[in-house]
Amino acid sequence: SLVVLFGATAGAYGAKLGSDERELILLVWQVVDLQNKKVGTLHKSLVKADNLDLSDQCREVSGLTPEGLGKAEPLDRVLQQFSQLVSSDLKVLGRSSYTLCSDGQLLIRQVLHPETSKKNFLLSDCFYSFYDLRKEFHTCYPSSAAVKDQTIKTMAEYLGLGTDEAEEDFGVWQVKTMVAIIFSMLSEGCNHVFTEPETVKHKYETGPCLVKYWKTWMKAYFVFFFFLCSSKSETVDSETVIRARGLPWQSSDQDIARFFKGLNIAKGGVALCLNSQGRRNGEALVRFVNSEQRDLALERHKHHMGSRYIEVYKATGEEFLKIAGGTSNEVAQFLSKENQVIIRMRGLPFTATQEDVLGFLGPECPVTGGKEGLLFVKYPDGRPTGDAFVLFSCEEYAQNALKKHKEILGKRYIELFRSTAAEVQQVVLNRYMSTPLIPTLPTPIIPVIPSPYTIATGSVRDCVRLRGLPYTAGIDDILEFMGDATGDIKPHGVHMVLNQQGRPSGDAFIQMKSADKAFMVAQKCHKKMMKDRYVEVFQCSGEEMNFVLMGGTLNRSGLSPPPCKLPCLSPPAYAAFQTAAVIPAEAAALYQPQALLPSTRTPQASAAAPPTVTYYPAQAAQLYMNYTAYYPSPPVSPTTVGYIAAPPGAVAAAATATHTPILPQPGALVRMQGLPYNTGMKEILSFFQGYQYAPDDYNGLIQLSDQARSVLQAPKEWVCL
Repeated sequence: SLVVLFGATAGAYGAKLGSDERELILLVWQVVDLQNKKVGTLHKSLVKADNLDLSDQCREVSGLTPEGLGKAEPLDRVLQQFSQLVSSDLKVLGRSSYTLCSDGQLLIRQVLHPETSKKNFLLSDCFYSFYDLRKEFHTCYPSSAAVKDQTIKTMAEYLGLGTDEAEEDFGVWQVKTMVAIIFSMLSEGCNHVFTEPETVKHKYETGPCLVKYWKTWMKAYFVFFFFLCSSKSETVDSETVIRARGLPWQSSDQDIARFFKGLNIAKGGVALCLNSQGRRNGEALVRFVNSEQRDLALERHKHHMGSRYIEVYKATGEEFLKIAGGTSNEVAQFLSKENQVIIRMRGLPFTATQEDVLGFLGPECPVTGGKEGLLFVKYPDGRPTGDAFVLFSCEEYAQNALKKHKEILGKRYIELFRSTAAEVQQVVLNRYMSTPLIPTLPTPIIPVIPSPYTIATGSVRDCVRLRGLPYTAGIDDILEFMGDATGDIKPHGVHMVLNQQGRPSGDAFIQMKSADKAFMVAQKCHKKMMKDRYVEVFQCSGEEMNFVLMGGTLNRSGLSPPPCKLPCLSPPAYAAFQTAAVIPAEAAALYQPQALLPSTRTPQASAAAPPTVTYYPAQAAQLYMNYTAYYPSPPVSPTTVGYIAAPPGAVAAAATATHTPILPQPGALVRMQGLPYNTGMKEILSFFQGYQYAPDDYNGLIQLSDQARSVLQAPKEWVCL
């Protein structure tokens, strides 16, 4: 038997079902006896969601209202009723078992499993196996449209079924049409057989992604070798890998698997990324069993794990192997025990032995294999690092071990965390990532002079502030939002504000050509819609804009200064990571060409402008942002000191044309990490007392306000960062 199932959420419908994290509000189902071609009673149940705010599309398509849903039962009770009614219908039809059949995979994988996981109740086993009607239909009728283009309506039209959607309630028509399609597939001309259902894994399988090789060895003795995915003969399909960003630092592989509940992750397919200190950096690579599952995972971009939203992007098999690949005989033997829970211990005394660790854990959490279940991490020279990994055979033992977090061993407290096979490989082999997978700072590049257009600093209210922008909004969206007023924007006059994590804050400032133009834009565009949000538009001055761009706040009560009491200057961007962001070619057209830095001032300097070399970004050109102390200005707003990659030939030509060196010289920049958040410029200058740098040269490199210039010129000795 089949149970034909249809559902809807309070948000998106159709191909985007479940992509917005909205809750289920409707379930419709009917039992189908395939052998006797009979059907049971058609059932329709409304589901009471925690958030009854329905999207416009949901209201229009379903005809449901918050008032009607408010009287419905919550999801857990509806699912209980579902099981009871299905069992009753099966008895009437003389059947005992059944498999679900849905229109596509979204309802099961992207709605039911994620929602029940977040609400902490279990789905019955029937929801872990189902038939995808679209795939079955395409198998039965190969000449029909591709699976991804199929809908209930297109399948019915292909078969010539005369059903009228307007005559039935929402959900009822869909189920009746699906049943009619199934009966057509069972007819004598087709005789379709439902044999291979889709499956959903009950739990994530931990352990390394292993490839097993058997090899004959000396007189018919066989040796069993374990090789991890980094073996030269093993590759990982790039169409199956994603990278997740913004993870809580304490999240484990099981937490990530729960975030992707409903999708099938490959065994050992979660690789947590570590920084140069061996600590998690909030990113992970996840490998799915096929590209279809990966594509569904990408639809969970900015879904939430607790109170944090997680960014999901495409990744490559090479990136996955970089993190999850590589092993040694010791690691391979340690990870060869399957279905084990791995715990990482940190802060062990350097003199700690296996007996000390086993005694610390105690009899309530026995280690798998005793001493064989312990793996100490050592430096390449053999010295202990204070880290160790421990295997436990079940979740209960692992939980008992985690309760010992920060208990004392010797004279040190010990930290315990959940871990993964990929983390074991990275830590033991010192395969720490010195850079996050998604870079936040650019690579070494050639500085270019500031744009001739400067940020206004006066009190003239010739700027506007946009508040409440969608986080996905870019410069193209803002220009489209401005409409005809786009022509009144000053060149390089769009400034988007990022938060301290480098993510869009929802604010932007725009410099207009006059105060009148700014006033007209504020009147015309205030509370105008951009995508699915309305945007507030306020007129403001250049001074107010500068305060916010430098880290201050602007609200109804007036201006609040930046966290540093002194103005936060924007030093030249510095290089830290090897990977660089890439700006699309169409966006590159928005940028004016920039010139290389002028030469060092000399007494014989001509009053005329120095000759320049320009480099226009081609497709996939690398464009870098300049980071301010608190709110960095992204590439869409290259009004402060900007940077653009130029080929070596262009650099040589610039040096030859000016007959003077290009600033700054290699090694002239330093980067400071670990500064207190309230550190000001005075503290930094005091820290570098004794190192000299000519103030005049620095002033030529960065556009300084008079107040900032007086601060910098006051000390005789200071440093350029």
